[in-house]
Amino acid sequence: MPKALVHYYFRRKPDLLAALVDRLPEHPVDLETVVVPGDVAASLRALVAELDAHHDDSTLLSHLLWREADTHPAVRDALHARFERTVGHAQEVIAAARPEVPAASVTAAATLLALAVGYRHSVARHHPDWPAAQADRLEAEVELIARAIGTVDPPVK
Repeated sequence: MPKALVHYYFRRKPDLLAALVDRLPEHPVDLETVVVPGDVAASLRALVAELDAHHDDSTLLSHLLWREADTHPAVRDALHARFERTVGHAQEVIAAARPEVPAASVTAAATLLALAVGYRHSVARHHPDWPAAQADRLEAEVELIARAIGTVDPPVK
């Protein structure tokens, strides 16, 4: 495509970035496929696998947008909204797996998981040993989150 066409349709860089933000894929999470009733850790593992698969659909686009987030508020806002959707997915999964967990604990656990997933998708995947280097790490974080909200017994020493 001629460069002039890009400039014709997108007068400024923020216009192009806004169009790219609109192209970020939206993938609803099907609770029936990820929730393991009574098992928050297994449910969160399934959620992370689902989010990883969705992220793989837009790896290059996500990378470009993360690079531009510091200088373009529309991009930053879109990425923040994506983070909030991840928190919402995690809250739904935890609440569906163990409805008795207090709401404040669900929110804190979901936020921690979303932060870990966000790091995984924006930074960790650039590690030379990706994904092997991060698989065990996120597994440990999921177990810690499940233990912290009282849904998994601590390991026996």
